[in-house]
Amino acid sequence: MKILILGAGQVGGSLATNLSSDGYEVTVVDEDSDKLADLDDSVDLRTVLGHASHPLTLRKAGCDKDTVLLSLTNNDEVNLIASKIAKSSFNAKKTICRLSDSSYITEKKLIDDFVDIPISPENDITEHLFQLITHPGTNQIEDFADGKVKLVSVKAQKNGNLVGHELKVIRQDMPNIDTFVPIIYRKGKPIKAKGSTIIKENDEIYFITAAENIDEVVNEVQEKSERFSRVFIIGGGKIGFNLAKQLENKFNVKVVERDKGRCKFLSEELNKAIVLHGSGSDESLLISENISQTDVFCSLTNDDEANIMSAFLAKKLGAKKTMILVNNISYMDIIPKRFIDNVIAPYRLTISLVMQDLREGDFAQEVILKMHTGAEAIEGVIHPNSSTAEFIGFPINSLPLPDEATLGAVVRSEEVLMPSDDLKLQIEDHLIVFLTNKSAVSEVEKYFKEV
Repeated sequence: MKILILGAGQVGGSLATNLSSDGYEVTVVDEDSDKLADLDDSVDLRTVLGHASHPLTLRKAGCDKDTVLLSLTNNDEVNLIASKIAKSSFNAKKTICRLSDSSYITEKKLIDDFVDIPISPENDITEHLFQLITHPGTNQIEDFADGKVKLVSVKAQKNGNLVGHELKVIRQDMPNIDTFVPIIYRKGKPIKAKGSTIIKENDEIYFITAAENIDEVVNEVQEKSERFSRVFIIGGGKIGFNLAKQLENKFNVKVVERDKGRCKFLSEELNKAIVLHGSGSDESLLISENISQTDVFCSLTNDDEANIMSAFLAKKLGAKKTMILVNNISYMDIIPKRFIDNVIAPYRLTISLVMQDLREGDFAQEVILKMHTGAEAIEGVIHPNSSTAEFIGFPINSLPLPDEATLGAVVRSEEVLMPSDDLKLQIEDHLIVFLTNKSAVSEVEKYFKEV
């Protein structure tokens, strides 16, 4: 498959690296020769210097009927124009277009003729933050089966009920709650969970359950969490504004924004949230606004360094939990966890959105969980084919999965089912599979291919 990526920034560059290593024929377009040179030196792909939406650039990059175009620049209008030209002039096979302004997606009929798949990572980031705030104690929450199933990461605390006990105790403590633990990370290394696995303090436990059960399962792993009530948001951009809008009716929300004009907009559009003009790294401002009483501090500006430093300061001044946006992948593994509780990486979400649309099988969802290890979770639909024929109607646990893969849940119609020896595989079953390494995806996707 020919992949043409417009934009060699953090998202485009990361995708190019991932897709090239997966064997795709990748070409990257950008106006920055240094970014292209860095990719050329590290990845086996083709680069083209030029403006992303210029017809001559697209022709030079080899755009044609066999091309999947990924418009991933930071400019919505450039992405849209490039998609339109690719479709109308070069008959591109598929166009995937990144749009930061959600109004383009709301009015999707305006772009339907030339954008096959619009993606809006900003909306997903806002929803991700909202879920983390409304479910205290969680480190990561991912949606599957249109939100009916949640994959949740939580760190085991010393006084949690499960710590020091076998995992199967969870069934005794919560007999009416259906949940399944596909994997546990201990000191950064994955462990396939069994009923006899003894949970240790600081284990990172991934569990799958229905949306309404999240808090009960979290409380089994940690001391009972207090509900959050006070949220402090740094940055009144699209993400900060949308998050404040979602939270303001249930939480006490304060938004700090540097730009006076933007402050005026926020004040007019937000009903209950308090809008403050200033900087997230202004210690006197934070103290005067009782940062020590804040439950969640979110730094959501476009400046990674500012986000990191303001979160450090907020934690030092007493904020209970800190969350930040970080675009630079090199920062991910060096941020001290004792200062920053949750790091949200927009490029990870964008890559997840794109990858599920490039797979050969029928993938309803694909989420990259850990960029540095390649851990993923996928939701695929079972179809009758040469790989599934002999397993239809037989116990689902007989389906051969690679060692790096664990079946987490089955969604059948509207019902969420946990794996068991009695559960039999059916056509159109949605399987949610946890993979500790992305190399196993190709071995699993054969079950989801339509004949």
